[in-house]
Amino acid sequence: MKTLPDEHTAAGAALSSVILDLFRVSSSLLTQGDRLVAPLGLTSARWQVLGTIIKAERPQPVAWLARDMGANRQNVQRIVNDLAKEGWVEFADNPHHRRAALVVLTEKGRAVFDAAMALEAPWLNALAEGLAVEDIARIQQLLGILSSRLDRDES
Repeated sequence: MKTLPDEHTAAGAALSSVILDLFRVSSSLLTQGDRLVAPLGLTSARWQVLGTIIKAERPQPVAWLARDMGANRQNVQRIVNDLAKEGWVEFADNPHHRRAALVVLTEKGRAVFDAAMALEAPWLNALAEGLAVEDIARIQQLLGILSSRLDRDES
């Protein structure tokens, strides 16, 4: 059966519904994440940037962090500047690019991130209760496929 340009296939309609659910889940995750880490002086956005810095394993410029997050460089720069004001990160000279300083996690930044992760574990364990690990792995696999296709479409 041929579809018109404005008609969804069965898979397209199902994916459209899932995407709306993902938007709602994302919004709820950010709201609840903000509440969870607010006592630490964090927001979900700050927590995500700190996590990206830690995952990178070595200092990187803001543009690279933004790329790894799939985020806008200017937004990440604003958050990194806020983190620097708190003393959670600092800037170091980049031997490869004079104007793109490296973002370096401080001990204070590591401590606040670790405190956030200590709050996160019981919260996520409660969210995961009753879910099969295989189902979670399948969701991750599907999200990876969608992410790859979206990245390819951006190029």
